[in-house]
Parts: sequence; structure tokens; C-alpha cells
Amino acid sequence: MRTYRQLFRTPEFTPFFLTSSFQVAAQTVSGPALGTQIYAATGSPLLSALAMFGPSLAQVIGAATLLSAADRLPPRAALTGLALVLGLGTAVQAVPGLPVWAAFAVLLGLGTAGSLGGGVRYGLLDEILAREGYLLGRSVLNMSGGVMQIGGFAVGGVLVSTLSARGTLLAGAALHCAAAAVARYGLGRRPSRATGR
Repeated sequence: MRTYRQLFRTPEFTPFFLTSSFQVAAQTVSGPALGTQIYAATGSPLLSALAMFGPSLAQVIGAATLLSAADRLPPRAALTGLALVLGLGTAVQAVPGLPVWAAFAVLLGLGTAGSLGGGVRYGLLDEILAREGYLLGRSVLNMSGGVMQIGGFAVGGVLVSTLSARGTLLAGAALHCAAAAVARYGLGRRPSRATGR
């Protein structure tokens, strides 16, 4: 597999690509919204920065404790369920009057759970693409992730200024739900790659 056309003609790669892109976009759009909301409540730049980038720190905890589950869960169910959990958690962060400590507790939970996503995605990518297509597929996912992050921060900033922080969080939750729908209806059913502890 040498071309992008061949890559996107591979069965299941396009829904897989869209699921991954929607999730990165949802997380990136939600970051400035949550940071803005925390700053408005506390006036603390440090807490605002932790709200924006805390999920990445929490993924370290998840990687150390949960990552082995990535091979022990059916991939389609794991990606769908994870996207729904992330969407629900993002919507909870938009609840008016949510205490700051509760927003950070949800953030920690989402980041920890989100650490499973990478393991499940890259394991599934190996199953969807032949060995010679894996590097090209992974490269496309990495490029897409970068584009979604750059565009997501820009769009997130525009949405915060036009909708509100809460409205932007709800938009992020909707993107997570879109990722769940694409994963559920676009990916095939597969067994888990491993069993046991």
C-alpha cells in the first residue's frame, strides 16, 4: 500500500479515521472552553492551564493502570463506549454551577479513561490494515491529529467567544457522540486481541 487513495479504499479505514479525528477535535475544542470556565470561576491561570491540559497528565495514570485492558476489550465496543463516556463527561462539565473540584474530578476520570483509546486504536489499526499499510495509516492518523489540534484550538476559541464556554463544551460532547456513532456503525465486530489478566 503506497498511496492515500489505496489507504482510504481499505474497508473500515475511513470510519476508523473519522472516529479518531472526531475524538481529537472534541478534546481540543473542549480544552479552551473548560479553561475559560475555570478561569472565570477562580481567576487562576494555573488552574485554567490544568483544566486545558490536565487530561494529558491524567493519561499517564491511565497508561500505568488501565492500558493492558486495551487488548482485552472488543475494539468496536471499546471505542464506542469510550466515546460515549467522554461525551457524557464533557456534557457534565457544562452543567451550570458545577463546583471547580467536581470539574477537575471529571477531568481526571476522563483523562484516565481516555488513555485506553490510543491502545485500542493502534491495535485495531494493525488489524484493519495489512502490514505494509500500517506505517502509512499511522502517519495519516498522526497528521490528522495535528491538524485537528491546530484547527480545534482555533475553532474552540471562536466558539467560546460566540456561543459561550458551556455551549462549546456541549459542542465537544456532540463531537464525541458523533465519534461513537461512526465507530458503532462503521466498524466491524471483532473479538478482543487477548484474554486473561
